[in-house]
Amino acid sequence: MIVSILIPAYNEEHNIRPTIQGVRRIPAQLLPTLEWEVIVIDDGSSDNTKAQAQKCGLRTLRLDRNRGKGAALQYGLQHARGQIIMFLDADLKETASEGYKLVAPLVCDSADVTVAKFKPLEQTGGFGLVKTLAAGGVKYFSGQNFSAPLSGQRAFKRTVLDAIAPLPDDFSLELGMLIDILAQGYRVLEVDVDMCHDVTGRDWAGFVHRGSQFIQISKLLLKKLREQRTYA
Repeated sequence: MIVSILIPAYNEEHNIRPTIQGVRRIPAQLLPTLEWEVIVIDDGSSDNTKAQAQKCGLRTLRLDRNRGKGAALQYGLQHARGQIIMFLDADLKETASEGYKLVAPLVCDSADVTVAKFKPLEQTGGFGLVKTLAAGGVKYFSGQNFSAPLSGQRAFKRTVLDAIAPLPDDFSLELGMLIDILAQGYRVLEVDVDMCHDVTGRDWAGFVHRGSQFIQISKLLLKKLREQRTYA
């Protein structure tokens, strides 16, 4: 069985190498019979992200311009060979090694999809509005409660990704995927991990980022609601 780890990266020259170091510790914590491949997808970075990844000896793809996380992952999927696919963000640094916890349930066939659930932060960047909106959307469309509906750290059986293709390409990526996956009856398991990544602060840029997230997630939920009423 092949496991493909896809790492989309945009202007992550300072984080990509420690993240790769963490990823390289994942195989030793799982079955030695698994075959692994790691692919970095440089999403049109203006810094040295690609060069830093290549210095680590990894296969590195590059988009001609910044197209968004969903587009980067979709491009990576076209080149991935794995029956299991794991998405990891480029800013996890050494904590990326915790990714093994997402793969194990798929290998044991106790889930079709796993989603990383981070420990609560002592001080969060925002006020929780985006996460609350996303969790409410999942509850409305699936009847299920999820603590980490926006987590970007996920592992999938390849058949699941094929069933929901193509991926969304904006801030609603993770939520849109989760709603579609649950609608098709796949088993999704949230997994506690000791991961950490960069947190958007309570400054102007942070509020703009979260505002964009809120708007795009709202649009996604309204679209899903219209579709539901159309096919009702």
